[in-house]
Amino acid sequence: MSQRDLNRAIAQATGEDLSTIIGMGFSELTPFPIEREPHVLDWDEYDQEHNVSVIPQFRRSSVA
Repeated sequence: MSQRDLNRAIAQATGEDLSTIIGMGFSELTPFPIEREPHVLDWDEYDQEHNVSVIPQFRRSSVA
């Protein structure tokens, strides 16, 4: 059964709008759960890419 067929069947059985059913994210059951990779964010890497100082730092030139 395709995702479209599943959405239509659920909408028809429940009387809900098709767009409402699509927004709920129904999916077919499988005999074994589908394991997904965890969403991990490396905060150190993120901070390095988005490091913006609040107060600009100006370097003073040394006068000899």
